This record gives sequence, structure tokens and C-alpha cells, in this order.
Amino acid sequence: MELSTLLHDLHLSSSSSEEQSPSSPPPITELLSQLREKLIGSRPKSHSLIAQIKQLFQYAGSDWLFSPASQDSRWAELEAAYVSLISALIGCAALPLCEDDCSPLSAAAYQSIPTQAAAVCAALTALLTTLGDRRKGGEARERTTSLLLLFDFQCAFVHQDQVWTSSASRAAACGLLETLLSAGGWRDSAHLLAGDTEGSRGILGGVLCLHLCVGVLVQVTRPGLSPHLSRLLPPSLLFSDHHRLENCMLGVRCLHHIVLNTPPAELHQFNRAEVLYEALFKHLYRTEAAVIQLVLSCLLDLLVVLEKPPSSSTSSRRKPCRHDDVLRLMLTHMEAENKVVLRRVYAAALPAVGVAVCRHLWRLERVVLGYLEVRDPPEEANRLRMLEALQKTTRAAMACRVDVLLRCLLRLMVDVSSDSELCDSLRRQLMDESAACLRLLDAASHGHVQRLLQEVDSSCCSLEVLGCLATAATATDR
Repeated sequence: MELSTLLHDLHLSSSSSEEQSPSSPPPITELLSQLREKLIGSRPKSHSLIAQIKQLFQYAGSDWLFSPASQDSRWAELEAAYVSLISALIGCAALPLCEDDCSPLSAAAYQSIPTQAAAVCAALTALLTTLGDRRKGGEARERTTSLLLLFDFQCAFVHQDQVWTSSASRAAACGLLETLLSAGGWRDSAHLLAGDTEGSRGILGGVLCLHLCVGVLVQVTRPGLSPHLSRLLPPSLLFSDHHRLENCMLGVRCLHHIVLNTPPAELHQFNRAEVLYEALFKHLYRTEAAVIQLVLSCLLDLLVVLEKPPSSSTSSRRKPCRHDDVLRLMLTHMEAENKVVLRRVYAAALPAVGVAVCRHLWRLERVVLGYLEVRDPPEEANRLRMLEALQKTTRAAMACRVDVLLRCLLRLMVDVSSDSELCDSLRRQLMDESAACLRLLDAASHGHVQRLLQEVDSSCCSLEVLGCLATAATATDR
């Protein structure tokens, strides 16, 4: 398709057309400004115009679309014109504004966004392809980076599984991101954002804002995250304190990513670790299972950084610390919780605590006994997690409670063996884990469990339970 035809279809003309020959195209900077004005004036019905702009980027020559790299002043003018046009294109796929800060929009309000976003991605992909070909021909990456920043914003904005996206728009965003990486010569998204150690700087520090935080933060790992910590931490904390559940969860995920990918020394600097702890600890009083799951996982990793390792001296008495505060509150909530979803979240987090939970032995005992007595169909996740936690703490402190724990384990084995709703594999797993707890209890009590098992009335147990007890006794003797 000829350039003159494209310009005629777009109804574009140059103010200096009298001075130019008919065969030469008009100045690109003037046409970019006109395209921007037409885009802004045609919203929200700009789909056909975006398609025409895509054709212009596809079929126009790169020598006309981009000025030579040696003309610095002209390049700055052209760069500003492209940035304005790209901003106008992105604005065509912008989300509608809410009427207030509390009321979300309905799904119907986003109905036209996926189509517009796919069209914008296609137009930007066409421009990026031409820009990438020019860079391969000798254009330096540094001269084109400022143009590529807005493309990454579009990728982060559209490349989400949300109500304002569709499979077509997400596929278009993926294609745009691949073209972006190819045009700039980056290996992947992390390389684009953080750069490398060979002098190539990433764009993370230049484009970061509140809306981009979640999209780009999780792609940057150690050591590329540390230089931008002062810019990443505040928006992540704001997200974690948001009143909307999904934003709060995104913020906690960002904080967890920061904890995992930042050296402990930098987290301790300026009391950042203290700030993170205070921001996360208050979420333990929430009742949403999804938030509690994320917060507990993040807190347990943060406490490893925040708390000093225990002293090797046996004469010094251990002082209570933040670890104890978290465990105390967690066990208190576990004991009183009656929601199945929350019970599963707490039960899944308890084994990760490890032997440190033995400092709260009495609360732990009540929690373990209570959770083992209650069925949790169909996967029995609570019982399995409690058995795992019991195995980790038996040798340390549970030996003094052999009678109570043995009675609970025997009751569990009898209940499991008579439960017709359990599948064979799950029943076998529960019986094996219970037998493992019996062996550990017997070893910790120096054979006391074996003596107590001899008093078990075989007429009250099924053959499966008796066989499991015999297996546990045989393994203990060995």
C-alpha cells in the first residue's frame, strides 16, 4: 500500500505542502501531531482510526518514520511527538473512571475495553517492529529507550486476567511484549526492567508508579531489586493497606517478593524490616482466608530476617520476641476458629513454623487435639497438617504428654478405619502418618508407648488398626 493512499485515507495534510514536491512525504512530526489530535477527538469510537495508524506504521518506510540518529535536536522533537501519540493510543484503551473511591464499576462498563486494547497493541506492535528493524541497522538502544517505556506500560496494563481483558487482548499484549523485547535487544522482562551487570541499565526506576508496581515488581529478582527498593516499598505498602481485598492481596504479594529478593542488611537499614512487620502483623486479625494465607507466609519469611538467631549460651534465658507474638496470636485464632477455609489455612502454615512452636506447648496441644478430632473431607488436609506438625514437635517437647496424644491418635485411627467416605489412598496416608507419630512418641518416651499399647482392647479395633499398631511396634523395636 502506497504512503500517499494511507495519508489520504487518514485525511492528513502538511502545512508546508506548497514547498514540497508531490513525490516527497510531508514531515512526520506534523502528521504525528495531527494523528494525536484525531485520536483524542474520536474517543471512544476510535477503532477504525487505530487500524489505519497500524497500517501507516506497517507500510511507511523507517527512514520517513524515524529521523537519523545523528541529528540530536531533530530526534528530540520526533521523540516527543511519538511519546504524545503513544500516550494518546494508550488512552484509547484506558479504563473508565469510578464515580467514587468505594463503588466498583460493573462488568458492562468494561465491555469495549478488550477490543480497544487489542487494536492498540496491534498498532504499537507494528511501530515496534519497524523500530526494532531500525535499531538492528545501527540505532543505539539508548536512543530508543524513552519510546519503549510506554510500550511496557501498555503490556503491564493489558496483560492481566481481569474483567477488562479478554483472551484476544491478552494474546495481543503477549505479542506486544515479545516485540518490545526483540526491538530493544532484551533477553526477557527482568532484563528489560533491571538491566544487567555489563552497564546496561533497566527501565524500572524511570517508569515505576503505583499502577505498574504489581506488574513489574514480581519480575525483578535479586540483585536487581535492591537499587529500586526505596521506590518499590512505599507503593507496595499502600497496596497492602488498601480497603479492596484484591488490592490488599497484591500488596502482600509484593511485600513478600521484596522480603525474598532483598539482602537482610538492606531490610534492616532505615528499619524497613520493622515497618514491614508492623504492616503485616495487623492483617492477622482479618477474617479473609486468602489474605491470612499470604500474610502468614510472608511473616514467617520476614521473621527469619528480623529476629536474631538464639544465643548458644545455655545460661541465658531466652526472651520473648516477635516470633512468639505471631505464634501466640496464630494458635489463639486456630483454637477458636470455626470456618473450614480458615482452619485449613492455619493448619497448612503450622508445620512451616517448625520446632519453634514448642515454646507455646499448651496452646499447641489444644490445637492439635482439636483439629485431629474433627473431620475435614474430602482431602482431610487439616488432619494431615496436624500430624506433620506433631511429628516435628514430638521429640522436642511432646514426650511429657504421651498419654493424651496416644489416646487422640488411637481415636483418630479408629475413626479413619471406619470412615466409608475416605478413599483407600487417603485412608492409608492417614494411618501411615499416625503410625509415624506413634513411633516418634515411643522413641521420645523411651518405650512407654509400647507398654501402653499392650493395654489396648483388640476387640474394639479393626484389623486395619491392629495391623498398623503392629507395624509401628515392629519399626520401634528395630
